[in-house]
Amino acid sequence: MLATCLLLWWTPVAVVGLAKGRDHVLFQEGVFFSKAAMVTFGGAYAVLPYVAEEAVERRGWLEPGQMMDGLGLAETTPGPLVMVVQFVGFLGGWNHSGGWPPWLGGVLGALMTTWVTFVPCFLWIFLGAPYVERLRGMPMLSGALATITAAVVGVILNLAVWFGWHTLLPAGRLDAYALALGAAAAFALVRLRWDVVPVVLASGALGLARYLLAG
Repeated sequence: MLATCLLLWWTPVAVVGLAKGRDHVLFQEGVFFSKAAMVTFGGAYAVLPYVAEEAVERRGWLEPGQMMDGLGLAETTPGPLVMVVQFVGFLGGWNHSGGWPPWLGGVLGALMTTWVTFVPCFLWIFLGAPYVERLRGMPMLSGALATITAAVVGVILNLAVWFGWHTLLPAGRLDAYALALGAAAAFALVRLRWDVVPVVLASGALGLARYLLAG
């Protein structure tokens, strides 16, 4: 099972590396999102700070505003939040297509990102599932997982700070509308105990209304 999953996992990455070189964006996305898939212990919220820092600030695959759009899209559509990485992979391939038409680079980037994000998940499931109950009773492993859980809380806080900063201060200036909308959403969730779905939908509608009025 290990050999099969590793072969499936790395074959597309190796083919791109041999055909286009290690500097090509598809190869870089394959390697980077493979590493990201290895540290998703806390789910999408835990890996997104790593993705945002690497894809936006270091590699320049997309702009901060585009990363914000990707998170908003992932929050308001069905499916796991981690699918925001497909959006990142698409824009990375689109913006750095390397001689291909942008649409082709984007589609291939999205496919590569999705592949190397989910194949490792099946590897962990098929390898670990027969031993889950036995591992759960190991005090040493339980202590390690508790420590990882504590670290994930800090990572998610970092995510909130990163996205909050780029939302409230998109160009170094305070966005009063975003601040008021964020405060209203927090009040609705914490004090009024509204469900998150109507809050997200209402926030999206208010953001769309602002865009249409500004245009």
